Amino acid sequence: GLKYRLGYDDSLDVVGVHLVAGLVGPLALGFIPLPVDGAGGGLFYGGGLAQLGAQIVAAVFAIIYCAVLTAIIGLAIHKSIGFRVSEEEEAAGVDLTQHAETAYEFGGLGNGGTFQPVPSSEVSATSVREGIKA
Repeated sequence: GLKYRLGYDDSLDVVGVHLVAGLVGPLALGFIPLPVDGAGGGLFYGGGLAQLGAQIVAAVFAIIYCAVLTAIIGLAIHKSIGFRVSEEEEAAGVDLTQHAETAYEFGGLGNGGTFQPVPSSEVSATSVREGIKA
């Protein structure tokens, strides 16, 4: 829900899934691992701050590494092909203008493109199943 409050565009929930899970997992290993042969372990099992500190350093390094590589890749894309399509292409649909196909087929089998509902009186479940088998 934070993405709506903060107003950032993340339609695939990359931040919510990868960043949050990528931080919760490693940081949890600083708190909950059991000691091995009486040594080590997480903060909750008497291991001290050493394991938690190591996990924090690893998580910060991973964030910086990913941010730098993402910036390099993003800059390369921006300078070569760009990130945005024109407003006309966006209105017409990126699937059609960039890939010459449509993502969804509405209105029957094999005639993708615009949404064209078929009146329910013309189509029954039986005729749809028979059409699929044919």
